[in-house]
Amino acid sequence: MSYRTAARLLAVPAALGVLTLATAGPAAAHVTVTATSTAAGAYTVLTFSAGHGCDGSPTTRMEISLPEQILSVTPTRTPFWKLDVQTEKLDEPVTDAHGAQITERDAVVVFTATEPLPDGVRDTFELSVQLPDAEGETLAFPTIQTCAKGETAWTEVAADGNDEELESPAPLLTVTAAEGDGHGHGDTDADADADADTEESGDAQESKAEKADDDSNWMGAVGLGAGVVGALAGGVALARTRRSS
Repeated sequence: MSYRTAARLLAVPAALGVLTLATAGPAAAHVTVTATSTAAGAYTVLTFSAGHGCDGSPTTRMEISLPEQILSVTPTRTPFWKLDVQTEKLDEPVTDAHGAQITERDAVVVFTATEPLPDGVRDTFELSVQLPDAEGETLAFPTIQTCAKGETAWTEVAADGNDEELESPAPLLTVTAAEGDGHGHGDTDADADADADTEESGDAQESKAEKADDDSNWMGAVGLGAGVVGALAGGVALARTRRSS
C-alpha cells in the first residue's frame, strides 16, 4: 500500500468524525442526511441519500422540506433528475446580513426523475445552505419519497428526540458549536498572527536578498581589483622584456 493510499484511508474516518448527525437505524433503511459542516452559522452542503424504493418499486420523486430556520437553498444539479425549488412567504420580513429585506424563503426542493431510480440502487441529492446560529438545536428535513407504485413519507419526528422506534423518521441534523466567526471564516486573531508571520517571513527574505546583493557587490569589487593588479603586473613584465631585448 502506497503512502498516498494509506493517507486517504485514514482521512475518511477523520472527516466523518467532525460531523454530529442524528439518524436512526441502518443507513440503508431510511433516507439520511450528512453535512460537510454542522457548525452554527456555517455554510454547508447537505447530502440526502436514498438507497431503496417503495417495497421494491423504483423511485420517481424526492420532495425535501427545509426547516423554517433556513431561508435559502442552492441545489446541486443531479443527473437523471429535474429540479424545482418551491418558496413560501414569511409571516414577517427578515433582514439578511447585507441589509436586504427578505419576504419569502425556499421551503421545498423537489427532485423529479427523468429515469426512475431502481430499487436497491443508491442516489444522493445535495443542497447548499447556511445553518442557523442555534447550537444544540436539531433540524428536521421531512422527505416524501414517491415511487412508481406507492410512496414513503419520511416525516416522523419523535417528541423526545429518540426516533429509534419510528417506522419512517425524517432526516435529522444537530447543529454544533460555531467554528471561527461561525460563517466559514477563520479566527481574526489567528488570521492576524498568520499575516504577521507572513510579513516577518517577507522581511527575512528581503534581508537575505539585500545581504546577497552586498556580498555580490563586494565580490565584484574584489574581482575588479584583482583584474587591475593583474593588468599592472602584465604591463611591468612587458616593459622589462622590452628593456632586456
